Amino acid sequence: MSENLQIDNLDKKILDIITKNARIPYLEVARECGVSGAAIHQRVQRLIRIGVIRGSEFKVDPVMVGFKTCAYIGIFLDHPGHFRDVIAKFKEIPEIIECHYTTGNYSLFIKVYTRDNEHLRMILTDTIQNISGITRTETLISLEESINRQIPVLSKK
Repeated sequence: MSENLQIDNLDKKILDIITKNARIPYLEVARECGVSGAAIHQRVQRLIRIGVIRGSEFKVDPVMVGFKTCAYIGIFLDHPGHFRDVIAKFKEIPEIIECHYTTGNYSLFIKVYTRDNEHLRMILTDTIQNISGITRTETLISLEESINRQIPVLSKK
């Protein structure tokens, strides 16, 4: 690992704090870490520059904006080499919020939010299942999201 990509214990502590509250002021992070606000600012900028921190965003609760059905869909392709073409089509479907190229039974695994089950059926039958290269799908509807968190950067002892 090059020196630029190394993260030390201070970086990990900063990441632990800001992933729990992205709006926390740098001065408060600095107090918790025992360093200056300028040092925190420089560290965070470096972590962004080297790709450890990717973006900052507000999380919208899908249910609060009318998307009540969350589903995971396993995608079977007729040939694994078609995955890039299928992903390009998936990017045109706003209800698809995640897509993973996977090992195992599915070639692709996607996460979808729809207004309700009828909307999910329409997305599946009228859109996803009509994409060239897809042979079949398997759908799992999430009944409840029980855990949604950032990856831990500090080891728990």
